[in-house]
Amino acid sequence: MLEPSPLCVAIVGGGPAGLMAAEVLSNAGVQVDVFDAMPSFGRKFLLAGIGGLNITHSENYSRFCTRYADRQTALQTTLDLMTPEKLCEWVQALGVETFVGTSGRVFPKEMKAAPLLRAWLHRLRGKGVRMHVRHKWQGWGDQGQLQFTTPKGDVEISPRATVLALGGASWPKLGSDGAWVPWLLGQGVEVAPLESANCGFEVNWSDYLREKFAGAPLKSVALKFTDSQGRETERPGELVIGQHGVEGSLVYAFSREIRQRLNAQGSATFTLDLLPGRSADRVRSELAGLARSSQSISGYFKSKLGISGVKLALLHEVLSKEDFKNAEKLLSTIKALPVTVHAVRPIDEAISTAGGVRFESMNSNYMLINKPGVFVAGEMLDWEAPTGGYLLTACFATGMAAGQGVVNWLKETV
Repeated sequence: MLEPSPLCVAIVGGGPAGLMAAEVLSNAGVQVDVFDAMPSFGRKFLLAGIGGLNITHSENYSRFCTRYADRQTALQTTLDLMTPEKLCEWVQALGVETFVGTSGRVFPKEMKAAPLLRAWLHRLRGKGVRMHVRHKWQGWGDQGQLQFTTPKGDVEISPRATVLALGGASWPKLGSDGAWVPWLLGQGVEVAPLESANCGFEVNWSDYLREKFAGAPLKSVALKFTDSQGRETERPGELVIGQHGVEGSLVYAFSREIRQRLNAQGSATFTLDLLPGRSADRVRSELAGLARSSQSISGYFKSKLGISGVKLALLHEVLSKEDFKNAEKLLSTIKALPVTVHAVRPIDEAISTAGGVRFESMNSNYMLINKPGVFVAGEMLDWEAPTGGYLLTACFATGMAAGQGVVNWLKETV
């Protein structure tokens, strides 16, 4: 292992944001040392790619940017540095072909993260970037030096500048454990509390539903939710009935709004259209024969409406036997079945986190105002986005912006 030089720029965190900052700096001729607590780089990145690495999204760029909600304004200039189109070009320059899936999401042709990461690390090493694994950051020493613990003992360095790209707190086993929060708070940096994002929510299911259907996918539904501002949004998709509540891509798409309502009121209710492809009038017509049918309720619902299994169980969850005899009550529940959540699942189960270093604590170069020479990037910043390529795109983009911020600062301080 090469010992880091005091003339280097240190990057703490070997995920997409940190490695992108390393690329920008090495391209500018700066000596870079990257430190990561894990035995290898990009552990979370590799895990995200197990089921198919979703790099970015191909939707209209204006629409794409709205996915960052109230942080769009703060991130817009940064996103412009690494638009989805530019990110795809960057990936292809690494020798990795991409394609657009039916959902509009963009994937590597091989659907894996490992080939991309290998090619990227090879290129960075070729540019002189030095890699240091099993270096767990422990904050700053009395003289402002970076402190690390390693299997060979403690290490301290005083680099020219530092980029922190430590992630949030949703994957502690992969290094994103949020341990950095008190160290930054101790430096007077404003940090919004870390919370679960792209996460599941707890529901008080009956014992029957938990025992019979925990883990069951709920397909071809539409979720409707009214946020704290009174804005109603509906989106089709699928989710999963979990042992403790609900999870899955459709729930994750609304996790920010649901969490905010939970924080404000202690509970939040959304509705599910169990038959989004059928109009209320059509469903009413199909229900008309239920009272005269010789079939059981389950048999009739399966043959006439295509409702069975977990969908039928959900109806029994909220309707009484008498309600099943009330056609209008039954219709309204099929088209808008209420689900009330009462808690967010723990942060270490979440895909990502909300909260982090507030943008007000940084200047336009992503440098901490209270800690000159220290820059931050990636998920440890106070923004969030749904799954679908938005998380990775912003991590790449903020890494690029922080790297360029270091270059600018070094020129100013020479």
